[in-house]
Amino acid sequence: MMNPSCGRCNKPVYPTEKINCLDKFWHKCCFSCEVCKMALSMKNYKGFEKRPYCSMHYPKTSFTIVTDTPENLRLKQQSQLNSQALYKEDFEKNKGKGFSVVADTPEMQRLKKTQDQISNIKYHEEFEKSKSRSDAPPPENRKDLEKQQNPQRSVQPAAEMQPAAIAPPSGGKRYQALYSYTAAESDEVSFQEGDLIFDAEPIDEGWMYGSNQRTGQRGMLPLNYVRPL
Repeated sequence: MMNPSCGRCNKPVYPTEKINCLDKFWHKCCFSCEVCKMALSMKNYKGFEKRPYCSMHYPKTSFTIVTDTPENLRLKQQSQLNSQALYKEDFEKNKGKGFSVVADTPEMQRLKKTQDQISNIKYHEEFEKSKSRSDAPPPENRKDLEKQQNPQRSVQPAAEMQPAAIAPPSGGKRYQALYSYTAAESDEVSFQEGDLIFDAEPIDEGWMYGSNQRTGQRGMLPLNYVRPL
């Protein structure tokens, strides 16, 4: 069996001095950099086109420069015009669709309800300022005035008579309703203007627990609908 030829000097390579690398056989002394002839080993060589190089003289990859010819400039301009046309088309399709959908969670419903109540209170305040205070009867006499104007509505069957007022306990804060409120949830309490609320306990911003002295019902109610006594 003949010994293979060296990849550099083309002389036979014997097993005792053979290096097998880059699909060739080399003498140890012939395995050197193609440029500076520095001796290399299997740990520090870099191969390029099946020839060994050192790190300093390893060929760098070069990029092809495209000539800026009139044809290339025309293609570049056409590409930019196509990109602008696609952008305008997408903008027209998505026009009016940029709003964010907010999940209708219980917390969002509570915030929305509070905002509506604040708007309603502001409307009442402006209305009260616009009219003379002397024309409006106090809350205690307003029900009597309604009974005088509508005597038929004041007569109710015995089954529909409202329960007697419950005396409030000695402890706890007391409030008086500034406006009427109808419960929107099962855990809320309804009241009319002038009703007394006792055993009030604030729970979070804008809401509290309390008991209606007139009906004896207890639940959540908006804090901005009542005033402390």
